[in-house]
Amino acid sequence: MSGVRGKVGPMSEKLTGQAILDAGLDDWRLLMRELRAHFVTGDFATGLAFVNLVGAAAESANHHPDLDFRYGAVRISLTSHDTGGVTRRDVAMAREISAIAAELGLVTRPDTVELLELALDTADQAAITPFWRAILGYQDSAAVPDEVSDPAGLLPTLWFQGTDPHETPRQRFHLDIHVPHDVALVRLEATLAAGGTLVSDADAPSFWVLADAEGNKACICTWQSKAG
Repeated sequence: MSGVRGKVGPMSEKLTGQAILDAGLDDWRLLMRELRAHFVTGDFATGLAFVNLVGAAAESANHHPDLDFRYGAVRISLTSHDTGGVTRRDVAMAREISAIAAELGLVTRPDTVELLELALDTADQAAITPFWRAILGYQDSAAVPDEVSDPAGLLPTLWFQGTDPHETPRQRFHLDIHVPHDVALVRLEATLAAGGTLVSDADAPSFWVLADAEGNKACICTWQSKAG
C-alpha cells in the first residue's frame, strides 16, 4: 500500500466516499479504503515511460502509489496509511497521475478495477486470529481491528465476520468482491444470469449476498452505505 506517514493538516483529512465521488476523479474508483485505476498502455515501452513519470511525480510529492506494471497495462492504487483511508493527498496524486496519462494518450478502464477479500465467519475471533496470522504470514491490520493482511500487499485481506456459534459443515469462508459502485448492478445481473441466486439485498448497495447452485455464498460489495 501507499501513503505518507506523519503529515497533519487538511491534506491528511480522511475523505468520505461521497466526497471522493464529488471530486470527479473519472479515471479512479474507490474500493474499500483505497483509490484504484487501470490505464491501458498498449505496449511495454509506453507503460514503462508512464511508470517513470508517475514515479517522478510521486517522489516530488513524497506520496507513493502502488503500481502493478504489466505488458499493455498499469494498475495503480492510492491510500494513506496514517489515516486508514483516502485523503486529499491521494486525490491530488490521482489528479496528477491522470494528467500524465492524458498527456501520453492512455485509455482508462475504471470499470475493470476490483479488489478481492476473504471473509471467515467466526463466533470467537480472538481464538482463531493467531492461527490465520501465523499460517498466512499476515499481520494485524492497522486500519481495521477485525482483519489481518499481507504485509507485502500482494494477497487478499482476511476479514473475520462475527456470527453465532454453529456446527460444521455450515459454510465458513466466503468471498467478498469489491467492485466500482457504478458497475455493481452489471456484475449482479451477470451473476444471476450465470445461475446465481440472490440471497439478500437488505444491505444494498453496500453489498448483495448471492449463492451458487450448491448454496455457496459470495458478496458483491461497494463503498456505498446501506440504502435507507
